Amino acid sequence: MPVACFDLEGPLSPQDNAYEVLGLVPRGKEIFEVISRYDDLLTLEGREDYEPGDTLKLIVPFLIYHGITEKDIERVSKRAKIVEGAKETVAHLREKGWKVHIISTSYQQHAHNIAAQLGVAKEDVACTRLKLSRYRGVSGVELVEEVEKVILERLYPRMRDEEIVSTLDDFFFGKLQRTELGRVFNEVRVVGGQRKVEAMLRFLERDGAAIDECAAVGDSITDFKMLKEVSRRGGMAVAFNGNEYCLPYCDVAVASTKLSAVLPLLDAFAEGGRSAALERARSLEGEGNEAAYTLFPGESEAKLRRTLEVHRRFRAIVRGDAAKLG
Repeated sequence: MPVACFDLEGPLSPQDNAYEVLGLVPRGKEIFEVISRYDDLLTLEGREDYEPGDTLKLIVPFLIYHGITEKDIERVSKRAKIVEGAKETVAHLREKGWKVHIISTSYQQHAHNIAAQLGVAKEDVACTRLKLSRYRGVSGVELVEEVEKVILERLYPRMRDEEIVSTLDDFFFGKLQRTELGRVFNEVRVVGGQRKVEAMLRFLERDGAAIDECAAVGDSITDFKMLKEVSRRGGMAVAFNGNEYCLPYCDVAVASTKLSAVLPLLDAFAEGGRSAALERARSLEGEGNEAAYTLFPGESEAKLRRTLEVHRRFRAIVRGDAAKLG
């Protein structure tokens, strides 16, 4: 039985929900962009016990400080659009006998909303569980006010990597750890990076499927470990409007405003496995009016650069402001 595992933010919905939620507070998007860059830097560094996408853990102290609620997350999620062709893609795959899963760093309030619109059951979704209501009144929130000032007055205007890492290391893994808020922070488990791999393997075990029957679709730094694992073990790794952290690890890169552009590859995969899907990608390779297909975009630096430029254009069209996030 073929199995599809989709990242949510990018392939299925253009909204970066956490970015928009923090945007409810004054200059919240600027704060988020600094923290998102910090997330990228820790991932690239290979920081122990850190996974890409932990931005959604890092912003929790800020959400608590500003009184953001689960209802706020739901309200922002209701504004989210669905990527063109996503409903048709999921419906087509299910009709053809695929098992469809969503594996997302998104908070559950957003992930379950988008999944419901696509007809994907909650039990087929892996996402980040967050109950902000449990954490009202914890000590340590006063530290958030201090670090926000530093972020907005010093870090955001300059965006110097070394300064971002040293300042935020001191806050998240130093001062914060001596407070109740630090305990809250440590409890949050974001489904990103290796945790996406673990979620995918759990779904495959439950479905009674092997990993070489799995096609994974992602677009960002939170997905590269899942894409790498699927490709390494004989499945199909597809980047949809991918960024520089994702493209080197996929088998095929698809740039389009419509998710349905991945269907020729997935149909071929269901019929003849990885080799058939790669052969189909080879026949499609190149840039058309509605989609661009690139086989093994990371096989050379020049090819990766060319592919990245194409994907940046489509990513900006589909995702808007969120396109600049890692």
